[in-house]
Amino acid sequence: MRSEQPSLAPRAPRTQEQRRAQTRAALLAAAAELVVESGVRALTLARVGERAGYSRGIVTHHFGSKQAMFEALAKSSQSGFVPGIGDMPPGLERLVALADGYVRELGRDDVAGRAFLLLWAESATAPELSLIFRERDEAFRADLRADVTAGVADGTIRADSDPGDVAAAVLGQLRGIGLQRLLDPAAVDAQRLGRALAVQWRRALSA
Repeated sequence: MRSEQPSLAPRAPRTQEQRRAQTRAALLAAAAELVVESGVRALTLARVGERAGYSRGIVTHHFGSKQAMFEALAKSSQSGFVPGIGDMPPGLERLVALADGYVRELGRDDVAGRAFLLLWAESATAPELSLIFRERDEAFRADLRADVTAGVADGTIRADSDPGDVAAAVLGQLRGIGLQRLLDPAAVDAQRLGRALAVQWRRALSA
């Protein structure tokens, strides 16, 4: 007796919003690839469109300008960079997990992550990038300051720990490790170093 094959239900057509999100994701992925391959200054809207299989007009429609595309790329490549951090309350445990997880994620050599670091390094001398990355770094420091402030309040972090100083030190350390990894991947064992940073900051901050 012949077995019946399960019927395949027709797929629901994608909504306009879903198509737009898919196109935007493809354009950002293409931009990240081009930054890693050719550098920041070689990136153009036309090249992004060509790499993603779209016209320059589509790229302009989504971003408006190269600067706006850089901003979208910076935000998308760091959003949710360390899984699970967004669900943790501010405090010592979140700060330690962030330091550990950030370095471990660097070990994945993700194209978007590498593009972010290249853009960040370039922002020191590129006016069109400096404001974007000053804002991104300040948002990062604000999260770290919140961790220290909460830890001091609940007694897990030493009372003499200055939130601003700790935030600047952690951010500088993480970005610096990222650049080392970018320049010479073999010089940084991301898994081992992530664990070491967790121990370091717990020891330095614990009350």
